[in-house]
Amino acid sequence: MSEEEKKKKLEDVEELKEVLNVVSQQVPNLIRNIVTSVFSEQAGANMGKAVGAYYKGLKEAGIPEETAVRMTEKYASTFTSLGDVMKMAMSGEKKGKDLSEEIEISKVIKEKTAKDLEKEEKKE
Repeated sequence: MSEEEKKKKLEDVEELKEVLNVVSQQVPNLIRNIVTSVFSEQAGANMGKAVGAYYKGLKEAGIPEETAVRMTEKYASTFTSLGDVMKMAMSGEKKGKDLSEEIEISKVIKEKTAKDLEKEEKKE
């Protein structure tokens, strides 16, 4: 290996070292800020308001009480499912499931809730 090749490899190693140093400093802060925004008192209050507004909208649309409660519970569970996914991402825990599977489950729950609402509205 020539001196020039050795120098280039050393430069590449140094550059990689710098990139990894920046990543190791920035990524944990980024993740911490995301988690804080999802699990803060304000985020909880906003989720509560969203669930309340969802329920109110169902009732105003004439959805029967039992159905509105069930649909609201499913809607609220999307928040906790997403919260669980965030916790697992932070801890590196998988609980036997792939993280992408957890995200897909959350999407399916949202879609199912929307479809249930459409079906209930069509019945009315």
